[in-house]
Amino acid sequence: MLTPVNPVSKHPATMSPRLQFTFPAALALGLMLTPAARAADAVKLTQGEKSVRVEINGQFYTEYHFKDVPRPYFYPVIGPGGVNMTRHAPMKQVDNEDRDHPHHRGLWYAHGEINGEDFWSEGPKSGKTVHEKFLEVGSGKVGVIRSAHKWVALSGKTICTDERTWRIHPDRTIDLELTYKASEGELVLGDTKEGSCSIRVAETMRLKPNKFNAGKSEPGQIVLSTGVTGAGTWGKRAAWCDYHGLSEGKHVGVAILDHPSNPKHPTWWHVRDYGLFSANPFGVHDFESTKEAKKPKGAGDIKIEAGKSLTWNYRYVVHEGDEKQGKVADKFSEFAKSPAK
Repeated sequence: MLTPVNPVSKHPATMSPRLQFTFPAALALGLMLTPAARAADAVKLTQGEKSVRVEINGQFYTEYHFKDVPRPYFYPVIGPGGVNMTRHAPMKQVDNEDRDHPHHRGLWYAHGEINGEDFWSEGPKSGKTVHEKFLEVGSGKVGVIRSAHKWVALSGKTICTDERTWRIHPDRTIDLELTYKASEGELVLGDTKEGSCSIRVAETMRLKPNKFNAGKSEPGQIVLSTGVTGAGTWGKRAAWCDYHGLSEGKHVGVAILDHPSNPKHPTWWHVRDYGLFSANPFGVHDFESTKEAKKPKGAGDIKIEAGKSLTWNYRYVVHEGDEKQGKVADKFSEFAKSPAK
């Protein structure tokens, strides 16, 4: 159920002649007052049969797809200036995009090995994250989507459940609070690079241009909180990571922040030059192994006892310009001081 949205009051008022306005002046005043008058409903959520539409101050921002999909995801995500922040494939076929990794859908959460089952890919042996029900869908100063899910293997067996809350802020920030529940017995979140809190950025934002725009577009950049940049960011640990570049001619970026309360903070980053961008606290075997010192498979496992639960908190920051213009470091400091939900 949607939280009722209180419309702006439009009761007629009697004015003295000195207080009456011409129509243009009244309209201008109305436009100036609109943001304040509607502050309580800055983020509007409209639930449909298969998705939830998200508007910020009356403008479309994103859509949360939850039904008849391999896992819930947001697509598209619209950034500053109205430009697209996410690759269109596989949801929409457009020119000049690579169509690799069809499981990279917009902005999402998934993991590649839970009790030995793959919930990252969309192959013939992959499981699905199934939306069970909404616990809350509410508009307001902050939009809230809270829901319950089952992680269902190819066999049809439920491996575990989760409860997650997405909070959408008027500045386009998106918070994720996700709680795994070992509802079906002991849970092993497996050691693999394939996960977890993710976004696939727009093709022209990539660090490495694709075959269609090579030489035609300024390459993007990846930056870690530690100062590491470029392709060297893959598999490194940091409190936050930023991916920025050009979209529709405008310089924009998105950062993912790893809350200090999260298990294994600071997380590792499964971030690629072709546009995949994920915070992954699990893939030690992949990220930490070297020719001299090979980490054993399972080194990054996280176990949750039967009946117990474990929570992660992340924040997506959508911004203009690079990580400095987007004030990502400052926003992480603010996020780090906030209590985990």
